[in-house]
Amino acid sequence: MVQIDETSAAGEQPERLTEELLERLLASATPEAYLSTTQTDDRSLADYLLDLIDAHGVTRADVVRGSAVNSTFVYQVFSGTRKIGRDNAIKLAFGIGCTLREAQRLLRHAGVSELWCKNRRDAIIIYAIEHGFTLAECDDELYRLGEDTLVPKEG
Repeated sequence: MVQIDETSAAGEQPERLTEELLERLLASATPEAYLSTTQTDDRSLADYLLDLIDAHGVTRADVVRGSAVNSTFVYQVFSGTRKIGRDNAIKLAFGIGCTLREAQRLLRHAGVSELWCKNRRDAIIIYAIEHGFTLAECDDELYRLGEDTLVPKEG
């Protein structure tokens, strides 16, 4: 049975599960044989972010407000002229209103590690994303449970 992943942010065709694709790649005689039959995701982080804001019906200004990331930095990330660190990528995911799957893809496109439920801080963030928390609500939970917040506390 073929398992299908959820539809991508841009509303394209459903994507195949990574595990199935890995099995197909390992079973292929050559890399070319695999690549000739499989669509890869070669979007840049900037392209993926644009797809996300379009899919969620938000603007870059909304993302700046919801992410607590400097507006100049956000616009540079969206234009592809700046790289982004893990915490800022997570904050952008909150600013966009990403699902957990979208947030994980955003982190992959940013070239940073995904959220991992075996890590205490990551588990709290995963819970917050899955339950629709805002960035401020997530930070409140992180602080309450003794973990570093995404937005550094002043003072």
